[in-house]
Amino acid sequence: MSFPTVVYEKTGGIAWLTLNRPERLNAFSVQMRDDLYQAMTAVRDDPEVLVAVLKGAGDRAFCAGADLTEFGTAPSPVIARQVRWERDLWGLILGLSKPLIAAAHGFCLGSGLEMSLCCDLRIASDDARFGLPEVGLGIIPAAGGSQTLPRVIGGARALDLVLTGDYIDAAEAHRIGLVNRVTTRDALYPTAESLAQRIAAQDPVVVQAAKLAVNRGLDLPLAEGMALEAQYVELTLSRRKRG
Repeated sequence: MSFPTVVYEKTGGIAWLTLNRPERLNAFSVQMRDDLYQAMTAVRDDPEVLVAVLKGAGDRAFCAGADLTEFGTAPSPVIARQVRWERDLWGLILGLSKPLIAAAHGFCLGSGLEMSLCCDLRIASDDARFGLPEVGLGIIPAAGGSQTLPRVIGGARALDLVLTGDYIDAAEAHRIGLVNRVTTRDALYPTAESLAQRIAAQDPVVVQAAKLAVNRGLDLPLAEGMALEAQYVELTLSRRKRG
């Protein structure tokens, strides 16, 4: 299944979503938003898909950020709000019950970094570079970065990246907890596939319950989070008893 800017492939229980604008460093465009929305909907709705991996085509970038050639061509605020309501890509990704892995190489900037932050796990090749340059362009992160980045690396470190626009390499991203693993460029996709296969081999109901317990609990006080965990434990145990 292919779209103008996204390639969707399925191997066993793993879906591979490739951002496919290598001539533009996979810059995030309106078309890519729409294509990725359809691809993520396919991940959500396909019972055969257990894990998904998001990656970028070409040698230079996972995604170098928003397509700046589209600045100034945006629709009116009314139409923009309607489109966002109808196609809330970031809400769709964050709401997926299935694990989503980002495999990043080269430039992972702006919307590209924000997209990876919506994923559950992030693997980076050693040539990856991360940053949020929006403040230098006179805007703030517009795809959730001001909210997702502090939840991953903490407020002070997030502000350092947001306010300076500095880029960091894969080693530093790993040190501060922005990425889970760093590999060589050649090992990036095999590593992502191996990790996806390990997760896909587990009971999908248990995997999804564990993901939901962690992600939903982050926004709750500890006591409420513990109660939420107990609910998911009961769900998985009752399922085993029935089986």
